[in-house]
Amino acid sequence: MNKSLKLVVNNSFKIEDKKKFFEKKELEIILNLYAKMVSNGSWKDYGLSISSRQVIFSVFKNSAESAMYKICKNFKPSNKNLKYLITDSKGKIFKNSSDLKELIENRNWKKL
Repeated sequence: MNKSLKLVVNNSFKIEDKKKFFEKKELEIILNLYAKMVSNGSWKDYGLSISSRQVIFSVFKNSAESAMYKICKNFKPSNKNLKYLITDSKGKIFKNSSDLKELIENRNWKKL
């Protein structure tokens, strides 16, 4: 038996790290919208991007193209209305809000 091997268990999960992604309710709102748009044939694929500043849910019409829309959550926004954003593939902001549910539910996604 090799005595140089050692099992290391690191269960230190900082509360701050939990804020580096969408919360359960936020993800539920986004995935409900995604399911609706997939069922009517408007969206085909999605992707997630995570950085230290934000998390992005990207929506694709075809997986070979660039994202049609990006739903972004900024972790440390300079303005409270910049916490959640809907942008295009080039980063142009279509809409921003401090409330994700209001941002998503009050959009006509076919005309956006």
